[in-house]
Amino acid sequence: MTNAAQTFDVPAVEAYLTENLPGFSGPITVRKFDVGQSNPTFLLKTPGHNYVLRRKPPGVLLKSAHAVDREFRVQSALAGTDVPVARMHLLCEDDDVIGSAFYVMDHVDGRNLNEPTLDGMTNADRGAVMDDMNRVLAALHEVDIDAVGLSDFGPQGNYYERQIARWSKQYRASETESVPDMDRLMAALTERLPADDGQRTLVHGDYRIDNMIFEATGTRCLAVLDWELSTIGHPYADLAAVIMQWQMPAGPEGRGLAGIDRAALGLPSDAEFIARYCERRSISAIDDFGFYLGFCFFRMTAIIQGVLKRGLDGNASNPERAMKLGTYVPVFAGHGLRALNGA
Repeated sequence: MTNAAQTFDVPAVEAYLTENLPGFSGPITVRKFDVGQSNPTFLLKTPGHNYVLRRKPPGVLLKSAHAVDREFRVQSALAGTDVPVARMHLLCEDDDVIGSAFYVMDHVDGRNLNEPTLDGMTNADRGAVMDDMNRVLAALHEVDIDAVGLSDFGPQGNYYERQIARWSKQYRASETESVPDMDRLMAALTERLPADDGQRTLVHGDYRIDNMIFEATGTRCLAVLDWELSTIGHPYADLAAVIMQWQMPAGPEGRGLAGIDRAALGLPSDAEFIARYCERRSISAIDDFGFYLGFCFFRMTAIIQGVLKRGLDGNASNPERAMKLGTYVPVFAGHGLRALNGA
């Protein structure tokens, strides 16, 4: 049986775009991207223009997950800001077209840098790419959410309390076996919630280098992708997500920087990256960064547990990768506990 997450009714999409997207002209040639575990993503090539279609996966889904409507809204709102995003075209919330909601955006012609080691680059280019990643992150957290119409994009109140409650619930809903470290991490985060410092910004929710498109031969970011987890929240969660990724093993599986001599490659240390971010936002040093790092490991544990559950249920975008990712659930939970305890 064909996994419905791997394909869709191409003639139906072509007919829909012909009727609803000004300037569109088929025929369409479709290729599915290997990336995009949560929401299946496809390249739509036409004789005159290339687009990207991103859809909700089919099947029974967790409530509030796979919110392609939110992805479409936030990227539309960011057009014209200092945060680079693809041009949004249209959102289709009619499940009758292909079986689930989807949106269509421009295809951004550039390169996706899957690993932060940035193999094959010069030291100068490595440093420049990381600095632009830092620039975009700071710009994201300086967006005037009222001016761009996103003040209601997330609820009021303590972001971390809200997120811990949400992802704990999502984790329990997709739990397949007991992971003691995750139980301990959830309890410890709740006990260690920081006081609300008043920062309320747009956050990406999964900010890392492989969710960005850079110039094909340069070092500037052209677009930030994968906004499914975006909301109004606290900016240090995004910053800690970058540092979390770098603590993973280097290579195609971990896509991190653990054990890498960063200075020898022209890559910033954690402290240098954090300091540059703080400088750009004119803020002082960050207290108890271990909490924010532990929180990011917790959230990623819940996310990959959901991917594993979809793989077991037959609804994953990439079933083989879903099962492989699932083996990291206890690993990420353990990392979270160690981060929280300053280890």
